[in-house]
Amino acid sequence: MTRSRIQVVFFDAADTLFHIHGSVAEIYLQHAEKHGFRKTPESLTAIKSAFARSFRDAPPPVFAATEPAAIKQSERLWWFDIVHNVFYRVGMFEAFDEFFEEVFARFEQPESWRLFPETVDVLRTLKDQGFELGIISNFDSRLFSVLRGLGIADLFDTVTISSLARAAKPSARIFHQALEKHAVDPDEALHVGDSERDDVKGAQGVGLTGVLLARGEGARPSGGTTIGTLNELLPLLSRLQ
Repeated sequence: MTRSRIQVVFFDAADTLFHIHGSVAEIYLQHAEKHGFRKTPESLTAIKSAFARSFRDAPPPVFAATEPAAIKQSERLWWFDIVHNVFYRVGMFEAFDEFFEEVFARFEQPESWRLFPETVDVLRTLKDQGFELGIISNFDSRLFSVLRGLGIADLFDTVTISSLARAAKPSARIFHQALEKHAVDPDEALHVGDSERDDVKGAQGVGLTGVLLARGEGARPSGGTTIGTLNELLPLLSRLQ
């Protein structure tokens, strides 16, 4: 069993452990066409640009609701506003509500996601070495179905998401809640994610070791450590012992 000072390794979820099969814009366009959206040669690029803007401008996915059903409804409404804003910009169509219900359900299906090639091996190796594993994510409660469907749910000791924590990364509150579940101090935990703002700076602000995952981008300046794949996490943890 490891004697590293790091006892818990936290991960972001989407674009860290797994990624969309295809792209958000492609999936939106595929389903929108079925419901009457008029596709043009520019539609895919327009939807991609509109989604990036709508997602960036959206408020954090933090809600006053506390009951599970109310939380799920709040998550759905949060996404409805984002997707509505996308098609308000690129072209609205009559059957939008039906389209939204269909596409919202699509992203709960494990088939819509793909694990990165090294994810399972790295997680299992960390477990074998005695690390506790957790997820800290701004993903909504559909994450639990995705993790089960991808076959990695049982590898995690805890999962902390923004809508249940009532705080979203980079807020210190969501990191503190995750730490409390493991009963460790911040300097005994490490967090890996693909966002320098949400994952690295958020984690460092609380006292965790922050690791930026920059797949295919080469090393980028970061206040923490930068890795190119999750495989590089294993030697990094060895150096931190």
